[in-house]
Amino acid sequence: MVDPKLCSFVFADALYDGASLTSKPNSLICFSKKQITAVHEGVSPSDVPKDAIRVPVAMPGFIDLQINGAGDVQFNFDVSVAALETLVSASARGGATHIFPTFTTAPDSGFIEALEVVTQAVASGVPGVAGIHLEGPFISPVRPGIHRSDFIRPLTKTDADLLCEAAKSINILLTLAPEEQNPQLLRQLSDSGIKLFAGHTEASAEDMDLASRSGVVGVTHLFNAMRQSTARDPGVVGAALGSGDFFAGLIADGYHVHPRNLNLAVRSIPERLCLVTDAMQTMNGNSTEMMLYGKRIVLENGRLNGEDGTIGGAHLTMNEAVRNITQMTEATLGDAAVFASANPARAAGVHNTYGQIAVGFSASITMLDSDLNSVGVLRDGVYQCLEHTP
Repeated sequence: MVDPKLCSFVFADALYDGASLTSKPNSLICFSKKQITAVHEGVSPSDVPKDAIRVPVAMPGFIDLQINGAGDVQFNFDVSVAALETLVSASARGGATHIFPTFTTAPDSGFIEALEVVTQAVASGVPGVAGIHLEGPFISPVRPGIHRSDFIRPLTKTDADLLCEAAKSINILLTLAPEEQNPQLLRQLSDSGIKLFAGHTEASAEDMDLASRSGVVGVTHLFNAMRQSTARDPGVVGAALGSGDFFAGLIADGYHVHPRNLNLAVRSIPERLCLVTDAMQTMNGNSTEMMLYGKRIVLENGRLNGEDGTIGGAHLTMNEAVRNITQMTEATLGDAAVFASANPARAAGVHNTYGQIAVGFSASITMLDSDLNSVGVLRDGVYQCLEHTP
């Protein structure tokens, strides 16, 4: 055992560490400051330090790669550090320790302010902000989803230069339609460290092959707002599931994707599947409707709908996504821990710091009860107890 004077502790009845798919019973996780220093399996409860945080289930801190809003705040309409702090706090109630606040398609170059605010937040040490996800405006007018079609435009050299400069300071995940872009600009973005995802796209499988060579590494909300797979036209879905070359965000709320398609993804690309919330401001908030650039979105029976029936984001937390993927598919809790943390960490390029409960990794842990409700988070060594309301 390590010296209790030097460490703090989390004791879990069941630990899913993000590497092994099986649980490690009665595990004592030791951490000092921001880093995990030891993990002991099979510890007798009588030997657990008195000041240890005790939880039924511990998993590596959930990383939400796609969160548009939470706690009655929508990032597109409140581009501020205070808004980011609200998103972090509200998402923590769903078990997320780190988020990529998502700024969606906006007029002109509205994303520039979002880049500046996230850069400011990261520089000032706002906890939980791991980077930014820009979803548009460089998407396909054929697959706008809830995005305003008149705001959609192709990527320019000026855009690419601005994004590459911002990437020197923050992690950037950029969703775009690769078939609409200059491959040389995609390569420039990728070479700068930006993680390129295909989304809201009408790309063919051949387009996705070219996109992969140009630096595209993932697809955004698999199955949604993209070209589907048919017998002789694999589309984006077939390219993602059939090649294993792409990470894939997946919204497991039971509305965006049919459970059988969820299971198809679980079976096909378990090493690259990433659970995301795609949450809007209603998540852990009080609002039940909102306006998105003139489009009214209403929360009805857990689903966010535009007036034309288009799904307008999700009303979902990360722990609910974990619960759903285990109930709707063949995925185990060990799989779910990988989908919610280890795979997103790899997709975002932060896998040397986050995504596992192991020595040397950040002391970032999601704590759940036996029903997979969030009861606490440890974020970079700082503990936040949560009160769960059924």
